[in-house]
Amino acid sequence: MSLPEVLLWRELRKRPGGFKFRRQHPQSGAALDFACMEARLAIEVDGEAHNRGDQPQYDLQRDRRLSADGYLTLRIPARAVLSDLDAVIPAIVALCEERGPLHRPTAGPPPRSGED
Repeated sequence: MSLPEVLLWRELRKRPGGFKFRRQHPQSGAALDFACMEARLAIEVDGEAHNRGDQPQYDLQRDRRLSADGYLTLRIPARAVLSDLDAVIPAIVALCEERGPLHRPTAGPPPRSGED
């Protein structure tokens, strides 16, 4: 892993917001830098190389494949992780909360006939 990925993983493994994250998670024929399965969020830390050559087109195709599988891809510039990690973590948590878990726990059994 690159330095920005190491720094981000050090924080994500603490389960911010109560969300569990995986690193190098295989999905849609690729290894995601990080993933929150509960929120179906793929997190990619992009260095400068992602802006060169055919890499932007490749990333777009990859994001489309992930979207077809129900994942939203969050691309974070490596420089953002290095310069302001304290802002990156709450942004990730907020996005996880916004997407919410796919399956919410029930509030108990349904009411019996005649009950509210």
